[in-house]
Amino acid sequence: MKIIVTGGAGFIGTNLVKFLLKKKINILNFDALKYSSNIKSLNIEKQNKYYQFVKGNICDDKKFLKLLKRFKPNGVINLAAESHVDRSIDNPAPFLKTNIFGTYSLLKASNTYLRHLNKREKKIFKFIHVSTDEVYGDLPLKSKPANELNAFSPSSPYAASKASSDHLVKAWGRTFNLPVIITNCSNNYGAYQHPEKFIPHIIISILKNKKIPIYGNGKQIRDWVHVKDHSEAIFKVLKKGKIGETYNIGASNQKRNLEIAKIIFNVLKRFNKKNTDKNFLLNVDFVNDRPGHDKRYAIDGAKIKKLGWTPKINFEQGIKETVKWYLENENWWRNILKNKYKLERIGKIK
Repeated sequence: MKIIVTGGAGFIGTNLVKFLLKKKINILNFDALKYSSNIKSLNIEKQNKYYQFVKGNICDDKKFLKLLKRFKPNGVINLAAESHVDRSIDNPAPFLKTNIFGTYSLLKASNTYLRHLNKREKKIFKFIHVSTDEVYGDLPLKSKPANELNAFSPSSPYAASKASSDHLVKAWGRTFNLPVIITNCSNNYGAYQHPEKFIPHIIISILKNKKIPIYGNGKQIRDWVHVKDHSEAIFKVLKKGKIGETYNIGASNQKRNLEIAKIIFNVLKRFNKKNTDKNFLLNVDFVNDRPGHDKRYAIDGAKIKKLGWTPKINFEQGIKETVKWYLENENWWRNILKNKYKLERIGKIK
């Protein structure tokens, strides 16, 4: 099997590429290497005979079509996206360009490529679009988790751009018969995640003896799934997913942001880190809330479980492993902090 992974040098992409290579799947990683990508995370994989990398932007449909014709994949998994909500508040334009126009460019190229395949090749080919639970918007506290039939109600420019891309994918499936599948996943955590994201931001803040920034009152609820479980879920969709369907991916781990911060603080305390000798709340800085901040996300993952997928990593163990990874890979995140991002607050309306 041969697969093109777009955005394969990002957080989820890196973990997915590593997972698929262990399955001896031929991978072409197509990534623009923007600020949140880190090709060094795949240094070991460079030696793998099943792996190759091409730098490029998903908005360049001509370049992508050339790659399709040269590599002749059995599928495309689209992970390329601008993904940080706060940055979408500061500057929505890159999100609209990459997440909407970029997705369109991939669909256009893939549709052209498909027309040149023989009947057997067409039957195998899949275009898998990886999206987010944020398209469903803010769920009432007592409502059921969002399933695949929930209406879209995005709150942020990021979520709106991803909802738009999901609609485009569905439209290309229906109008042009492109064999598409969409996945909408809950919040991911694990190794190789950029320090701007919630969990690594907390870990690194504590390690750098900084206060833990918590938006508003910290009672916002997120549903968490380990990135390794997410990678396996995408693989299940690749192998068994039905064309034209959407699959929600979640592990039923709803937790408040303040609770997450306390769990991480206590894990680091068990590692005897000197910055955890004070009371937890003395280490917290309650900052102004994010504009339009959704109070709750939650995913109903019943449908994908019918494909034979279930999450394997419980949250407590997953957090311990994640904290341990950031402790053991300090050079990885410190090199990122040498550049423009210094753990500063972003996503404020000026």
